[in-house]
Formats: sequence, C-alpha cells, structure tokens
Amino acid sequence: MGPLSGIKIIELAGIGPGPFCAMVLADLGADVIRIDRAANVPAEAPSKPPRDLLLRSRPSVGVDLKDPKGVELILQLVESADALIEGFRPGVMERLGLGPDVCLKRNERLVFGRMTGWGQEGPMALAAGHDINYIALSGALHSIGRKGEAPVPPLNLVGDFGGGGLLLAFGIVTALVERAASGKGQVVDAAMVDGASLLMTMFYGMWNGGAFNDARGSNLLDTGSHFYNTYETSDGKWICLGSIEPQFYAEMLERTGLKGEPLPPQMDQGKWPEMQERLKALFITKTRDEWCALLEGSDACFAPVLTLAESTRHPQNVARKTFVEVAGAMQPAPAPRFSRTPGAISRPPSHPGQDTDPALKAWGVSEAAIADLRKAGVVK
Repeated sequence: MGPLSGIKIIELAGIGPGPFCAMVLADLGADVIRIDRAANVPAEAPSKPPRDLLLRSRPSVGVDLKDPKGVELILQLVESADALIEGFRPGVMERLGLGPDVCLKRNERLVFGRMTGWGQEGPMALAAGHDINYIALSGALHSIGRKGEAPVPPLNLVGDFGGGGLLLAFGIVTALVERAASGKGQVVDAAMVDGASLLMTMFYGMWNGGAFNDARGSNLLDTGSHFYNTYETSDGKWICLGSIEPQFYAEMLERTGLKGEPLPPQMDQGKWPEMQERLKALFITKTRDEWCALLEGSDACFAPVLTLAESTRHPQNVARKTFVEVAGAMQPAPAPRFSRTPGAISRPPSHPGQDTDPALKAWGVSEAAIADLRKAGVVK
C-alpha cells in the first residue's frame, strides 16, 4: 500500500546507514530483499526476532558472495531490480564482481546506491571511520556543545542516519523519478561527510554573513542563548525552551512570571550568560510536571525533555501514533505520512537467512534452482 509499492530493491547487508535507508524504503512499500552473508546464518532459527529494528519490513536471504554462483545469483536478481543498496568500502563491490558497471550491464535501468563515509574518491576514501569522524570533517561536531566544554557527539544521528541513510534514500527515489523520463539507471554516490555538510548549510550561510562564529556554545542555537536551551527542574528532570521569536519570548516571560522584572533586551548577546543563570534559578524551583502545566501547549515554545520510555507515552505521540508496537517491540512508526498510500511496518526484523527460500522464490528464482544452490552451500 505504500507509495513505493512495486519498486524492487536489493540490499547488501551492512550496518547503520545502509539498513536505515533500506528500512525507510521498505516501510514505504518497496519490496526490499536483504542479502546477508551465509556465514552469519544461525544453525537454528531463534525463537524471537532480533533486537535490531533497522532490519524490519523486509526478508533476509543468506548468500555466499565469495562463491561465483552466489555472485551470479545476485546478478540474476539485479535483472529484475529497480535499485541496489551497498555500503562497502570503495572497490569491494568491484572485487566481488558486482560493481556498478557489471550490474548496469545486466540492467541498464538499475539505480545503484552507494553508501560510504568519505565517498568513492579522495585521500581518505579507503580509511575506516564512523559517524563521529565524518561529522567532524563537516564542521558539525565542532559546533555542537556548550561554551568551554568538549564537542558533544549527537549520537550517530547526523552522519549515519540524517546525512547518510536518509540522503541515500532520497537519492535513490530521485534517480527513480529521473529514470521515468530517461529510461536509464545511474549510480547514486552518497557519502556521510557530504550529507553532514549539507545539513550544515544554514549555519555556513550564517557564518558567511557574520551571524555565526566558531566559538562553540556562544551562538543562537548552540546553547549560547538563554531562550534556546535546556534547564533542570527540582525533581532532577529537564525542560527545554525554543522561544526565539519576540512574541514567543514574550509569552514565555509572562507564563513564567518574569514579565515584570527589569530584564535586558532579548537579543543583547552580552547579557545571555546572565539570563541563563536567571532561568536556571527559576526552573529549578518547580518540578518538570509543574512547568508542563504552566507552559506545555502554549506559544512559549516549550517541551519536557523525555526519556525514550516517556516519549512513547506522551499524549501528542499517542494521538499521532508516532510509536507502534510490533512483535513486542515498541518502535517509531514509518514516516512521513501519506493520505492515500500509507506506509507500514510489514514484518518484524528477520535473522540472517531466515527467509531464504520464500524470498528468492518471490523474486522469481525457481524451487529447483534454490535447491541446487542450497545443496552447493551457496545459500543458507
């Protein structure tokens, strides 16, 4: 039912951004088949789904890609695929005999999606790395943190998922749109350092205009201001403010009881540290729930800072069905929402090779061929 229903995608198993990209596309209706290493297939199927929710909404096939017959099996799948997702270091797919030139020769309409940290070329292309390294080169990591303190890694949201998996998913869908006109596929080269840099576009614009500086924790949105910040409450919990616009700032002052005090102008940057101390002293006087009663749902741009467990129970998220429970696991629902063709979590995560026979059959591989491949140890 999803908007990508009818689109067939091959995912070569990886970690982080590749699976996230595949999950997003599968949640939105794409028929994604995940190719796991045959060596990772358990001898006996576990009784419960794996905990890795990034593996949801698609079946898993165990294939030995070091066997030429395994490579040929993937190329057979490529012939009927719309896209392929791979997240190996540059050159690995070529050495396996599954590089873009080979795949596009078998199917000129294929969109070949490549996910790397540093990109396919450059002096660091072959080096190992993780999210924290990629966002460091983009300028993002330096910009996140409080004044006088170390940079703070924002989990692995900026490189792996925002600048990586989502950008690759967008690139693949965009290439599919272009293919409708040209009839031809192409390679989508998504690098996390590129994506993280792209996410920083607004801040580079502010930096060019002199409205953002490299002194971490001293800018409008990086905890430098008092009205875009987090504060501890009397019960050891936290709230946050985002009262940037004058009218929202005024409402925050009124609702917190600060309106009658002789306060400096909101944008007097020299007074921001002083105002932070004033708000710290204010918010520590009540519990988080008491502040919610005064501010939540208003134009003060306020919200409680929730734990993962609390987030699943918040009335706004409950009303939106932002979280759903599948196979006993509470998890974020597919996004964004579509009015006619809603996405859905079609199945819980699969263990490596759990669906080898039915998934290959669904992709047009005959039962006899599957039996021969299994007998030869090519699939498990």
